Amino acid sequence: MERLIRKIFEIKSERDFNEIALKIFKFQATQNDVYKKYLKLLKVNHQDIRRIEEIPFLPIDLFKSHQIYISGYQPQLIFESSGTTSSQVSRHYVISEKLYQKSFFKGFQRFYGNPEPYCILALLPSYLERKNSSLIYMMNNLIEKSSIPDSGFYLDNLEALSLILKKRTIDGAKTLLLGVSFALLDLAEKYPITLPESITIMETGGMKGRRKEMIRQELHDALKNAFSQNNIHSEYGMTELLSQAYSIGNGVFETPPWMRIMIRDLYDPFNILPEGKSGGINVIDLANLFSCSFIATADAGVQKQNDSFEVLGRSDHSEIRGCNLMVS
Repeated sequence: MERLIRKIFEIKSERDFNEIALKIFKFQATQNDVYKKYLKLLKVNHQDIRRIEEIPFLPIDLFKSHQIYISGYQPQLIFESSGTTSSQVSRHYVISEKLYQKSFFKGFQRFYGNPEPYCILALLPSYLERKNSSLIYMMNNLIEKSSIPDSGFYLDNLEALSLILKKRTIDGAKTLLLGVSFALLDLAEKYPITLPESITIMETGGMKGRRKEMIRQELHDALKNAFSQNNIHSEYGMTELLSQAYSIGNGVFETPPWMRIMIRDLYDPFNILPEGKSGGINVIDLANLFSCSFIATADAGVQKQNDSFEVLGRSDHSEIRGCNLMVS
């Protein structure tokens, strides 16, 4: 298994990706009881799958009702999504804490380099207010890698955060401010400031019921105006994944080599659409080795050139077809 993990993070070509993805699919199709049952209900024989386009994607809603991980292992971590009742919470049972750390560190390094020289500021109040957030876990680990004492979480103290940003503006230190959308807007309205290019603003999540939802371009325009930035970065991840995609501007995301997006037809979810067509977002996350690497999300998007993609929002078909097969 260690050899397979090593190969996941050594992917250099499409051929490498396809070969490892098919190997992981066959492993999960036989060793993940929930995925195995789902494939059986679809009447899919894993031995008949020859191309990644033929792989069925597990509806993400099943993480709310089933424990999805490889048989014979014990989870080291359990991450939970936000929700108003236990029935609405997705749970991701993470078998290997080390594998999750390796995935998000390597992903961050690929797009932003070593976290050590960064002042890493996390403005994530809605995530800090609940337990077992995978994003809080990731950011806490990145903050621990930072050598800058001001790095840390800022719950509601926007004034203190604004003073740190002013300090970083003066000394020119490399800085990353990652925040949930509504909190970044609060900061922008109360403490607008002209920030240098050495400071990166990254949004994630959404309004979480705190503000009226807005399209990403509208959000980015507001943040650009308040902070005099040319680009607003974005992070795309979720409780059910171990990897993240990043956008360095314009809302166009790129994935690390072990992660890929495929767009499905909303009316025929087993049909994968070509580049430029909008539909539901399917994610292949090969780092999710001990859970399920093939997930049909509730997001809508469109695939761009060179495997980049844009998130258009939540799918109108929020209950993903095929999910009802597993209701018991």
